[in-house]
Amino acid sequence: MGIFVPDPIRNDGQERRPLLGILGGTFDPIHLGHLRLAEEVAEVLELDRVHFVPAAIPPHRPQPTLSAEMRLDLVSRAIADNARFVPDDRELRRSGASFTIDTLQDFRRTHPNHHLVLLLGMDAFNGLMHWHRWQELLAWTHIAVATRPGAQLGTQAGQLLHECSRSLAQFQTTQAGGIQQIEITRLDISATAIRQGLDLGHSVRYLVPESLLKPLYRHYSAPRFGQCGDK
Repeated sequence: MGIFVPDPIRNDGQERRPLLGILGGTFDPIHLGHLRLAEEVAEVLELDRVHFVPAAIPPHRPQPTLSAEMRLDLVSRAIADNARFVPDDRELRRSGASFTIDTLQDFRRTHPNHHLVLLLGMDAFNGLMHWHRWQELLAWTHIAVATRPGAQLGTQAGQLLHECSRSLAQFQTTQAGGIQQIEITRLDISATAIRQGLDLGHSVRYLVPESLLKPLYRHYSAPRFGQCGDK
C-alpha cells in the first residue's frame, strides 16, 4: 500500500486560525498518561482546546470492559479542572463502528473556524495504515504524533511523517495535511494494567486522577485497598 500525501489545503489569504485538538480512544479507563499527552501537545501546538472523544465501538481493538456511560463519566471527572479540555460524546451518540474519518468530518461541520489536529500516540500512528479510509485522514486534519524518548517509528509511519512534516505556523495557516512529531514525558501507564490491578484488588492511586478512584473501586466491587486510605 502506497503512502498518500495530500497537498496542503490553505485558507483564503492564509490567515491563522485556532487549532482544535482531538484525542480519541476507548479510555477504559482514562489515566494520567492520556492527560499528560494532551497537556504537553496542547502546550507545544498552542491548542485552543482538546476534545476527549471516547469510542463507542472501536473497530481495531477489543471492545471496552467499562460501559460507554461510565467511560464518558470518568473522562468528564478526569478533565473537570482543566478549562482547555472538553469531554465529547459524539461517537457515543453515533451508531455503528467509531471510525475516525467520520468523526473528523463531523468536527469539521461543528467547528468550521478551527483547524483540526488529531492527537496520536506512537503505537496508534504506526498502525495508521490499517485504519478505515486512512488515506483520507490528512485531507481533514493535521496529526500530532506524541512519542516517548527512545521510541522508534515504523518504516511506513516514518516515511509519512517525513513527507508531511509541517511547522506550527503551517498548522495554523493550512486546513489539513500536516504532521508534527512531539516528544513527551515517558509515563508507562496502561489502561490494561489498571484494569488488571483493580481485578486483583490493588490500589491504582497515582495512575488515575484522584477523582476516579471511588467510582472505579465501586465498579470493581473492591472492599478495601491497603491501609493508605484510598478506598
